[in-house]
Amino acid sequence: MNGIGSDEMFRRESVREKQRVDSEARDSRDDDRFERDAQDDAVLQHVLEQQLAELRFTDGAPQSRGAALEALCARGLDRLPMPGHGRTLARWSALAAVAACDLALVKLYEGHTDAIAILAELRESARAAPGTRWGVWAAEPPHQKVIAVPEGKNGGSGGRLRLEGVKPWCSGAAMLTHALVTVSRDGEPVLAALELAQPSIGISGDGWHAVGMAATGTCEVRFDGAHAWQVGEVGDYLARPGFWHGGAGIAACWYGCAAGIASVLRTQVARRAEPHACAHLGAVDAQLAAAGALLRETAAWIDQHRRANALHRVMRVRLAVEQAATAVLAHATRALGPGPLCSEPRLALAVADLPVFLRQSHAERDEAALGEALRDAPDQLTCEPETLWRLAGP
Repeated sequence: MNGIGSDEMFRRESVREKQRVDSEARDSRDDDRFERDAQDDAVLQHVLEQQLAELRFTDGAPQSRGAALEALCARGLDRLPMPGHGRTLARWSALAAVAACDLALVKLYEGHTDAIAILAELRESARAAPGTRWGVWAAEPPHQKVIAVPEGKNGGSGGRLRLEGVKPWCSGAAMLTHALVTVSRDGEPVLAALELAQPSIGISGDGWHAVGMAATGTCEVRFDGAHAWQVGEVGDYLARPGFWHGGAGIAACWYGCAAGIASVLRTQVARRAEPHACAHLGAVDAQLAAAGALLRETAAWIDQHRRANALHRVMRVRLAVEQAATAVLAHATRALGPGPLCSEPRLALAVADLPVFLRQSHAERDEAALGEALRDAPDQLTCEPETLWRLAGP
């Protein structure tokens, strides 16, 4: 009827049948992989939470956090799913669990796991061998840069460098084996990696007198010709998509600590149902539910758009979680009163540490940056202002 012979019709039907079978096979493989990944993530989270439950930090001694980080690494609990590879939420769940245990520990743990992700993204995974513990030191106050001088004629990624200068706010400096450090090479920003057991590296407690987050062992580090190697090319550290993925991981840490404080509040309210405390608990629940939903949404978006610039999404989730954590802190301390704050070491540490850790956000400066980004490009996928805040997608 349509001019197609029976042989051609048979061939087309065979092609369609093969496509159907191939599609079902792919779907089955995807389902199997998803199920395996979900099982792996559940096992990781369970083992991690078991290990964390055994930890009892009662003071601000950095050595105890360094030992805890080493123990987590020894059990392979630092090998988290890479961000943007379909399991970002599992990665953030692990960070949140460590943060709920102790913020000083998660500062070291997050830095180490972030370094592993950075090295992988910049094709240097082999550097993060088992037994190494890494930090990421990227603070750069005005007029204070570490200078990288090339050794010999080598250049580019993998090239040998000598470092000169002082890097402030280096968490875990005395407890780590390696670090990634932002440096300036010929006036251009590059990332350098180095072993810390070098006589040309000096550690000083000057410049860090915070009571909160004291157990991070944050120091100034002086480099006097320290040997290093370049990771990636000029500008790669900031230009890679994973830079913003890591920034959202910090928000997961804030969330985890706030959730831990909320759990203490809930336990206290369950023991004594005082109306005002119940009101505070209700407000805390609303804040955490909204922040948690946005974290889950952001993780899913990152997994679906791994190569996209996540600046808008990450700035938004960081600000939302910061606001939620600040509100949780205010509600919980008002509801609990001085008793638990003075008698429960873990709560006292969390309440002292969280305000300092939250200042990794730049407050109104970050809000202004998000507003400017929305003004210039409302949404990276739709670019239509009227679709930005719809409940249903376009």
